[in-house]
Amino acid sequence: MGLFDKIRQGLKKTRESISGQISLMVNSFTKIDEELFEELTELLVMGDVGMDTAEFITGELRRHIKEKGITDPGLIMGELKAIVAEILQGDCQLHIGTKPSVVLVIGVNGVGKTTAIGKMAAMLKAQGKSVILAAADTFRAAAIEQLEVWAGRADVPMIKHGEGADPAAVVFDAIAAAKARHCDVIICDTAGRLHNKKNLMDELAKISRIIDRELPGCDRENLLVLDAATGQNGVNQAREFMGAAGITGIVLTKLDGTPKGGVVLPIKRELGLPVKFIGVGEQIDDLQPFEPEAFAAALFNLEEAQTMEAPAEEAPAAEEQKPAPSAPVNLFMAAPAAPPVEEASGEDPEDKHARFRRFAGELMERLDRDESVQELVPELIRWRDDRELDRDDQRLVRNLMLTVQNRP
Repeated sequence: MGLFDKIRQGLKKTRESISGQISLMVNSFTKIDEELFEELTELLVMGDVGMDTAEFITGELRRHIKEKGITDPGLIMGELKAIVAEILQGDCQLHIGTKPSVVLVIGVNGVGKTTAIGKMAAMLKAQGKSVILAAADTFRAAAIEQLEVWAGRADVPMIKHGEGADPAAVVFDAIAAAKARHCDVIICDTAGRLHNKKNLMDELAKISRIIDRELPGCDRENLLVLDAATGQNGVNQAREFMGAAGITGIVLTKLDGTPKGGVVLPIKRELGLPVKFIGVGEQIDDLQPFEPEAFAAALFNLEEAQTMEAPAEEAPAAEEQKPAPSAPVNLFMAAPAAPPVEEASGEDPEDKHARFRRFAGELMERLDRDESVQELVPELIRWRDDRELDRDDQRLVRNLMLTVQNRP
C-alpha cells in the first residue's frame, strides 16, 4: 500500500464525517448562496474543525469564489482542498541533524505516547539512523515495561532506571550511552502530568538543563502526542502544554479510528503548531510523516472521486463471470433510474415533507432490521436532488445516503 493509500485509508472515518457530508450538501445546491456557506460552516464545526477555523475556511472560500468567478457549486470541493492544504503548510519536518539529536515526547496517559515512540524509533531506524530510547516516564506505573516492549519491536536499545527514579538521571545516562555508541537520535519518554503543571515544568526544565550541559547546541524536538479522538479537547490540551513546555510539533494518533481528524486544522491555524506525524493504523509502520498536500487530498478523496467517473470496463463473457464480493452501495456512481413520478412543482411543502418522512421512516426501519435497501436507492437519490425539500430534510437525506453508502 502506497503512502497516499495508507493515509486515505486511515482518514476514512474523518472523510466520511467531513468531506462526505460536505460533498452531499454541495450536490444539493444548484447555486452558491448564503445558505450554502451557513451549512458548510455548520458541517465543519461538526467535524471538530472549531468555529474560528470553520469561519476562516468559509471566508477564504468566499474570496476564492469571488476572485475566480466560480458559480458552479460542484467546483467547491477542489477549492476547499486547496484552502485546507494551505492552512496546513509549514515546517512539518523533524529537525535532527546533529549527532546525537534529542526528541522529547510528551503527552497525557492514554493518548498513545509509548506506541508513537516505538513506531518513531522503527521509522528512524528504517531510514538508517541509530536510535536509543530513554525511559524517563518514571512516574506512571508500567510505563517503563511498555516502552521496553516497543524497544524490542523496533529493535533499538533502551536506557531505564527503576519506577520513581529521577527522570533527568535517566536522560543523563541515555546521553552518555548515545555518545559512547555514536547514536544519531535519543528519544525520551516523559511524564505528562498536566493536572500538576508545576511538577511538569520543573521536571522538563531539569531535563533541559541536563541536555544543554551534556549536548550543547544539539538539535531538539519537543513533540506533544494528542489522541485525535478527543477532538476539540485535544486543542485545549495543546494550549495547556504550550504553557508548560516549548512544544515544537504535534504527533496526532488514532486518526484511523475517529471521525474527528478535522482537529488538525485548528491545531495548526490557531495554535501555530505543525503536525509532524500522524498515526493511521496499528502496525509498526503506520506512523507517517505529515504531508499537508497528501493529507488534504486524502481528506477530500479527490483522486478517488475522479476515478469513479471513469467508464466501466467491458464485462467478461457470461461463462467467465463470477459472483462479485459484497461491497458498499456507492451512491456517487450511476444508479438505476427512479420510477416515473408526477411533477412535484406546486406541491404543498407540508405534503412533500410528510411524503419524504414516510419514505425515510421506511428506509430506516429496513436498516434497523438489517434488510436490503437496494431498491430504495433510486428514490433516495431523487430526494437528494429535490431542491424544494426544507433544510432539515436535506440534512436527513445526506445522512441517509452516507449510511446506505457505507453499508455492506
